[in-house]
Amino acid sequence: MPNELASRLEPLVAEAVEAAGFDLDALDVQQAGRRKLVKVVVDGDDGVGLDEVAEISRAVSAVLDANEHLIAGAYTLEVTSPGTDRPLTKQRHWRRAKYRQVRITPTEGAEYVGRVGEAAERSARVLVAGTVRDVSYADVVKAVIEIEFKQPPAEELRLLEADASGTIGDSAEAKEESR
Repeated sequence: MPNELASRLEPLVAEAVEAAGFDLDALDVQQAGRRKLVKVVVDGDDGVGLDEVAEISRAVSAVLDANEHLIAGAYTLEVTSPGTDRPLTKQRHWRRAKYRQVRITPTEGAEYVGRVGEAAERSARVLVAGTVRDVSYADVVKAVIEIEFKQPPAEELRLLEADASGTIGDSAEAKEESR
């Protein structure tokens, strides 16, 4: 069963990806005719370049070959980086989206667009209509990066940088620490 196989392969593949300095974002194994398709999605703080994808591909391939008894047959390996339509579901996704515009669908209220600032463990600072606010990950149904074809407005970046340095207002976590 492919999902069971992915579960067994995940720690092995994650170790190889992390050894190369990246994060395993997703692992999927599907039957594709007589072969299995092993799809590995990797990400890093500065993205993933083609040379790095090739390096990771060689490392993962070596791990899969060393554990061929788990795959039990021929496979095709596909190593890729996440697309721009990947939802922001983890703190590291929000951290990597810093200064990017994001469309957010909250658990309550209307969908809105904001620019991501600092990302903490449970929430991110987001600039929405000129105001920086905390957005709790638990209160987000979906968040996806919006593609921009020009540089972010300097004023928005200034507001987020000032917020990060504490000159606009303290985050909820900083307020908790000061008590």
